Amino acid sequence: MTLGFEGLPGHWRTSRLDWVATVNARIGWKALTAAEYQPSGYAFLATPNIKSREIDFTNVNYISEFRYGESPELQLSEGDVLLTKDGFTIGTVNIVRYLPRPATVNGSIAVLRPFGIHPGFLYYVIASSAIQEHIWSVKDGMDVLHLFQRDIKKFPIPLPPFEEQRRIADFLDAETARIDGLNRATERQQKLVTERQVVAFHDSVQAEGGPDLNVIEPETANPDWRMLPLNHALNQLTNGYVGPTRDLFVDDGVRYLQSLHIKNGRIDFARKPYFVKQEWADERPRIRLGFEDLLIVQTGAIGEVGLVDDEYVGASCHALLIARTDRNILSPRYLWHAFRSHWGRSALLREQTGALHPHLEAGNVRFMKVPVPALDTQRRVVARTEEIAKDTVAVEHALSRRLRLQSERRQALITAAVTGQFDVSTASGRNVTDGVSA
Repeated sequence: MTLGFEGLPGHWRTSRLDWVATVNARIGWKALTAAEYQPSGYAFLATPNIKSREIDFTNVNYISEFRYGESPELQLSEGDVLLTKDGFTIGTVNIVRYLPRPATVNGSIAVLRPFGIHPGFLYYVIASSAIQEHIWSVKDGMDVLHLFQRDIKKFPIPLPPFEEQRRIADFLDAETARIDGLNRATERQQKLVTERQVVAFHDSVQAEGGPDLNVIEPETANPDWRMLPLNHALNQLTNGYVGPTRDLFVDDGVRYLQSLHIKNGRIDFARKPYFVKQEWADERPRIRLGFEDLLIVQTGAIGEVGLVDDEYVGASCHALLIARTDRNILSPRYLWHAFRSHWGRSALLREQTGALHPHLEAGNVRFMKVPVPALDTQRRVVARTEEIAKDTVAVEHALSRRLRLQSERRQALITAAVTGQFDVSTASGRNVTDGVSA
């Protein structure tokens, strides 16, 4: 029974979850059809609504009063602890602190209703490292993860006196709120850094006297800049192979790039490598990639772009636009930055056609107007854009590290508090976990 909770204070005892709370879940439940959902009414929470910091009541489905009344034990009350038991978010837990409207849950969520334990203390116990690790040790399934109700009922629960439970819950409410505030501030900084990187090309263009790229149709009165139709600056704009791929792929051979390989401006072939025979590729020289060809995704993540480096010279590609610039007019790397900018991505998205299956047509892209200065100005724009990008990447890494450390601190604090590793009546969360294992 002491699994994960060895070394508890002498006046504490251990229990199991179903001795201190009811465990309610839909068993053998048939999911609702789309027709059974309502435009408003009773909130019907699913796993995306259960988050580690909050329960999201804003983006929910609704069901009828009849459906809501079918399972009274799942009609939520303040103090209920909600635990996801299916899918890759298995183990996510939060507590109902307020109910903006009557609500219930679907079959992927267990409702833990305390009767012999402080609700806040129970929430933090389930959120502790000990129980979270236990969940992953008893979960069932590899592709579809599931936590059985019988296993949830057997969760080991440390149990101090009730007044001490309340003090621990109050302490953790205050300290985790402080850490969550720091996390939100860090995430806002990350968003600002990302926005800074997105507009780096815009700022670099304007610093060189170019047009304002914050408008849909940029114009320039500067004679050193032109809004040039793309086909005036390209030697080639063609589609990758668009035929059937059945029986096309082999275990090794010529690399075959597809839209799934183009992500965040880069070519990531390792995500899922595909190869075609050398003979097949030789018969299709039109789709053989050259150094610094620009690849533009035509379907799916429309507007994603990648630049071919030495590693992918000679590869073939599928359903990608291949743009090869006239390097006396347009630098490939300049065009790559242009299309990666907010302006460029928006411009490409405006050219998509098709309602059911949106895609980019080469015939539309070739007439897009791009801001084009002299080559030496293009080089300065690229250098400035990449310097900003380099700085923002360094800041992003620092912010990500801070966010990770703050989250680790939060988890260690919860685990230390619910296992009695310090006295919360005299503690401050700023230093209580120094030297304490998570």
